[in-house]
Amino acid sequence: MARARNRRHDRLDPCLTFLALRVSVPIVVLGLTQMEKPAQTDYPIEEILKRRWSPRAFSDRMVESEKLQSLFEAARWAPSSFNEQPWSFIVATKQKLEAHARLLSCLVEKNQQWASLAPVLMVSVAKLQFEKTGKPNRHAFHDVGLAMGNMLVEATALGLFVHQMAGFSPEKVREIYGVPEEFEPVAAIAVGYPADVDVLPENFREQELGLRSRKPISSFVFQGKWGEISPLVS
Repeated sequence: MARARNRRHDRLDPCLTFLALRVSVPIVVLGLTQMEKPAQTDYPIEEILKRRWSPRAFSDRMVESEKLQSLFEAARWAPSSFNEQPWSFIVATKQKLEAHARLLSCLVEKNQQWASLAPVLMVSVAKLQFEKTGKPNRHAFHDVGLAMGNMLVEATALGLFVHQMAGFSPEKVREIYGVPEEFEPVAAIAVGYPADVDVLPENFREQELGLRSRKPISSFVFQGKWGEISPLVS
């Protein structure tokens, strides 16, 4: 019970987002300096979704084992086609520096420059065939994405941040970790507590401080036929 109470105290107050307004500002929480970049939405959404973003500046503070367990538990309860649950995760932490360096080596060089800061690295992996029939599962990547969505929300609730990367070598992951042919590495992932932008190499700082943006809903919600904007969002 005491552990549960302590973990609740680590969850960040959504009201802090109001301090950030429309610019990126440092906010001091639990003795840490972290960057808050809440989304500026056109329609109301939950505060935790506004607060989720993908920083590159990570603190050297280790992520507690019980919080990592909660991330994987959140992923575990994601929906999937036929409840196949096609996701797996390869994980390395700085508690074992050699293992962390091994996974880091799978990233492209540019990502290695900042991801080396993150105390936790992962690779998500999709199983490409259904267990019972052996037929191709065309929804496997989609379902791994759903598991990651759960993980992202849980991480944000726990005061952690996650940055997913396309810039890695699936072939090197397969070679180093012996990933079987019927599985496909999907994305590399950095996890940790946020840090001040000054910890980043200079070439990443401007992007870290930049405003967030998204396409308008009207560009992707159609009705009647493809390309016709739905009156729901027009």
